[in-house]
Amino acid sequence: MNSRRHRLRRAAWLVLAPFFLFGLAFEILPVLTLVRSSFTAEGGWSLANFGRAFTPVMVASFRNSLQLSASTALLGVVGGTAVAYAIVTARSRFVRDALTALADVTANFGGAPLAFAFIITLGSTGVVTLLLKAVGVSLYPSFRIYSVSGLTIAYVYFQLPLMILLIVPALLGLRREWREAATNLGATRAQYWRRVAIPILAPSLLGSFLLLFANAFGAYATAWTLTGPDVNLVTVQIAALVRGEVQLDPALADALALVSLGVMAMCVAGYRWLATRPWMAAP
Repeated sequence: MNSRRHRLRRAAWLVLAPFFLFGLAFEILPVLTLVRSSFTAEGGWSLANFGRAFTPVMVASFRNSLQLSASTALLGVVGGTAVAYAIVTARSRFVRDALTALADVTANFGGAPLAFAFIITLGSTGVVTLLLKAVGVSLYPSFRIYSVSGLTIAYVYFQLPLMILLIVPALLGLRREWREAATNLGATRAQYWRRVAIPILAPSLLGSFLLLFANAFGAYATAWTLTGPDVNLVTVQIAALVRGEVQLDPALADALALVSLGVMAMCVAGYRWLATRPWMAAP
């Protein structure tokens, strides 16, 4: 019996071997290479690359990325929660399933295709721009899709459906009995949400905000395709340093990437901490 268990365990490890090899090749080794390159300068270990990573231009790129990520994450949390609540409370099962499927699809629509879609739609000669101009509403030059405001709209496009997918399970966890009990005790609808529902949903909302923040902070293709170098973001700076169109400096790019990795790691760690708290457990 014991020998059979050992054989089953060995077989299980053999089945998992490709997964571990994949993780080693595409996750662990690249991170180790990134750390080694960022701490290497002039043939030896040095912090010089990190000193160059905090010049005014690079600091501005981090500031812009943090502001863009925070604003789009906040918009995604607010808008996504409202839409998710409408989906959860919809009477038609078909409507609920259809909207959930739509959110699933749009959450994965990003990168260059999304940027081109917004250029075709809200560009200077886009479909919506020309339609509005025909009825007397001129978007340009007060609004430009190739700016931070346009980039914010593009980011919210994939942030909002992702928030819907993240918060729907938490909204489904709100029991009807809690609302009935609050109503029986004389609580209004606003008091129920302020004192019962929102405190219960708060950890899920905060955790979702962190995931949306990390999602926006690491985005590159949409920003580069839509605005190019006009908007100074850290991902754009890293790509420019790696491609070498102006200046080839992989070591500096690795240092910027390692700092960005630290920001992403803090977001994921914060989400995991929130997910393991007792008050985040399912009711």
